[in-house]
Amino acid sequence: MADTGIFATTAEVQAKVGANMSATYNVEAYINQFMAEAESYINAECRYNYSDAYAGLNADVKAILKMVASSLAAMDVIQADPSGVSRAEYETRLDVLNYKVEIGIKQLKEKQTQTFINNA
Repeated sequence: MADTGIFATTAEVQAKVGANMSATYNVEAYINQFMAEAESYINAECRYNYSDAYAGLNADVKAILKMVASSLAAMDVIQADPSGVSRAEYETRLDVLNYKVEIGIKQLKEKQTQTFINNA
């Protein structure tokens, strides 16, 4: 099986998941599903189809998309089976990833950023 995500790879998601998480869900098959959902969410939330425009975007925009999509997918992996870590560690990981999603989505949605993205 190969990576099917556009914005981030399985390895990039796994790096954000961290140690001691489920070997069942921290694999390419699930991560591909979580990435598809993350990419669709980003496109819908921002009301712009980054998936279709991806090849023409500049590296800075792609990096923001990677940060948001890999964070969303990592959150799904962590939530699928958090039994490998303490509750505090689980919550901290989700909080950090959620922060990355929030700041990335905010950047992607800002009018000034939209002009930058559309002209990239």
